[in-house]
Amino acid sequence: MERHREMKNIPIILMGCGGVGRQLLQHIVHCRTLHANMGIHLRVVGVCDSKTVLVTSDVLSTEFDDALLIKICKTKSDRLSLEKCFDSGKCEASPYSEFRRKLTDVAARLGFVLVDCSASSETVEVITQTVKLGCCTVLANKKPLTGPMEEFDQLFLQPRRIRHESTVGAGLPVIASLNRIISSGDEVTSIVGSLSGTLGYVMSEVENGKPFSEVVKAAKDLGYTEPDPRDDLSGMDVARKGLILARLLGQRIDMNTIKIESLYPDKMGPGTMTLEDFLANGLPLLDNDIKERVKKASSDGKVLRYVCILQNSTCIIGIHEVPKDSALGRLKGSDNVVEICSRCYEHPNPLVIQGAGAGNDTTAAGVLADIIDLQDQFPFTNTGK
Repeated sequence: MERHREMKNIPIILMGCGGVGRQLLQHIVHCRTLHANMGIHLRVVGVCDSKTVLVTSDVLSTEFDDALLIKICKTKSDRLSLEKCFDSGKCEASPYSEFRRKLTDVAARLGFVLVDCSASSETVEVITQTVKLGCCTVLANKKPLTGPMEEFDQLFLQPRRIRHESTVGAGLPVIASLNRIISSGDEVTSIVGSLSGTLGYVMSEVENGKPFSEVVKAAKDLGYTEPDPRDDLSGMDVARKGLILARLLGQRIDMNTIKIESLYPDKMGPGTMTLEDFLANGLPLLDNDIKERVKKASSDGKVLRYVCILQNSTCIIGIHEVPKDSALGRLKGSDNVVEICSRCYEHPNPLVIQGAGAGNDTTAAGVLADIIDLQDQFPFTNTGK
């Protein structure tokens, strides 16, 4: 008698084919056997970038095969349009302006997971639409979660249908751990975290006596920073992560209520100083101040870390002195570390989560784990095998 195995088929539509999006597609291809042994099959039925939407010709019965997924990765890695991957026998191509209509059409036929691996602030409407259509969403993109509080509330109308572990700490289980603590009734009293691999590297290097300007330039050469390091030095990326954590704790705050310390003055901002001028002439002017702050901290047996502090219903982002022998003080390189204090994890023994907090591979792995975690939202189907 032939045995029939039950599988969970999870349709996926991916937004964003940058480094994280491409790495996610590669992870999906490479994990086929693993997921099959778990009784799960991930069906990529749509992919889009900022200009083009590709959707499989029949979302109910077909999917992008692995060869096409690898082709998409290669095409986008070469910075070409998704249109180059169009195959009339396998998919339909549309301009991005028709994406919301496409989602509605697909949702009318089956449930799916919309995955946002973009860096756009304009995807929130599409994600909100997906949630209202009864589908699921997974985010690596922080921006939809850090807009107005009303938008945040709309995204969490169905909390079981949304996952966003990779928005804070890449693949580290920061949000999962925090949600478990909250769900148990344990009251969180404070969170202190070094949430930027870039700034973690910078702060750990300057404590060894290296000039701030040289460390930032070295970080840029190593690929740790954005093309313009001021995107990291402004502290905005850390602030977005802090805002997400604050909102999970129930704080109904917006970005304008967060105190953010930028590591450069307004007069050196992108709107007033070119990148070349900033690197050559602006950065060195910041060396002495950082040097003096390092010296002062060292005299007190402490080191400097750029951290997010959540305590007493406030969120503060900036340079902070921490004990050398603490988890934050021992931090080296581009790792992230988060200390959570609560009733069960009291100071001086907080819950500490540490590890690689940046990188396409780590972030994409976190996204993939989130997708798998949504499997209970999808029914078993009989494979006939």
